[in-house]
Amino acid sequence: MKNFVEELRWRGMIQDIMPGTEEKLMEGPQAAYVGIDPTADSLHIGHLVSVMILKHFQSCGHKPFALVGGATGMVGDPSMKSAERNLLDEETLAHNIAGIKAQLGRFLDFDSNAPNKAELVNNYDWMKDYSFINFIRDIGKHITVNYMMAKDSVKKRLSRDSSEGMSFTEFSYQLMQGYDFYWLWKNRGCILQLGGSDQWGNITTGTELIRRMDGGEAYALTCPLIKKSDGTKFGKTEKGNIWLDPERTSPYEFYQFWLNVADDDAERYIRIFTMLSREEVESLIAEHREDPGQRKLQKVLAREVTLMCHGEKEYENALEASKMLFGNSTSEALRKLDEKTFLAVFSGVPTFNVPKEDLPCNILDFLAVKTAVFPSKGEARKMLQGGGVSINKDKVTGLEREISTDDIIDGKYILAQKGKKNYFIINVI
Repeated sequence: MKNFVEELRWRGMIQDIMPGTEEKLMEGPQAAYVGIDPTADSLHIGHLVSVMILKHFQSCGHKPFALVGGATGMVGDPSMKSAERNLLDEETLAHNIAGIKAQLGRFLDFDSNAPNKAELVNNYDWMKDYSFINFIRDIGKHITVNYMMAKDSVKKRLSRDSSEGMSFTEFSYQLMQGYDFYWLWKNRGCILQLGGSDQWGNITTGTELIRRMDGGEAYALTCPLIKKSDGTKFGKTEKGNIWLDPERTSPYEFYQFWLNVADDDAERYIRIFTMLSREEVESLIAEHREDPGQRKLQKVLAREVTLMCHGEKEYENALEASKMLFGNSTSEALRKLDEKTFLAVFSGVPTFNVPKEDLPCNILDFLAVKTAVFPSKGEARKMLQGGGVSINKDKVTGLEREISTDDIIDGKYILAQKGKKNYFIINVI
């Protein structure tokens, strides 16, 4: 058996681990789970650390369970939160769970006949018929309020200056998550819960419940919360979260996020977010340090994560789109971009509107009258004669060139380029 704990250790993916965990896992194949609250119909890259841990767990020969919190998602985890979050209805939760399962299938083997194939479970299935009276009688009596109050997630929440305080709904979350561990331990043989370091208190409540209710033994392992080297939150941009759903975050934007991480972050992320071996990672880091300007580490990181999340075709599209601004891309490549990627690539460039009935139109009028790509026909003529103007990545070679409806991309856009770096989008309306 491949040593799962050692694999995580060299990757820098262990924050806390319960004594005896490594030895137990080396005895033979075991089962473990990660809990995911289905607060949206997509995972974002903040979830990726836990998902990668499950992926490593399966690759080491163990059986992973992904638990989506259909029940706990109705309550809301107070860990690391400053306010109670909105509670979700059953229909929304069912929709979110379906989206999450589809994404997890890119990372985990759910479909083979292997004994360690992944399984998706929903805690709503075992909580929906559990009456409140039975739950507090059967489960609540085993964990004291003193024990629950001592958890950091509760203490931090209560210590914040908040007029709203902490509701009983949120306070009960810890007990519900603890019962999830107990149920999976008893019914599915899960001896280990994995998660982020903010979940340590909730996870150990589960191990304590297993011990107190059945005298059983269970284990806990958490990974560090990932931050950027400048101390800011990982996975956040000006536009918000980086999602795995291509409709929320295009594969191009996703690829660009990884491509643009800082050198120090790239050295950590290549260990955490790829399946590359230790030898491959160390070799890449050494190469990168010799010539950081080539950004090889970032390119490999962006490739590996984009392939894993979106597949070969979307990676190739993202790579091609990345060449648009700085490479020698062609009109053919430009026309292959979908609208969302096109707008993402050229986000922030000046935009003009031209009525469709104004086409066809001479290039000079198009650049200096119908739009303000150039302030005057004279300046446009001068740059055209110097070969410094392109339409849809094709260099314009003569003043007689006409812009027609044949130049329209995606039924509405024309891309004009002035010099090497100045782009303009013309919306044909």
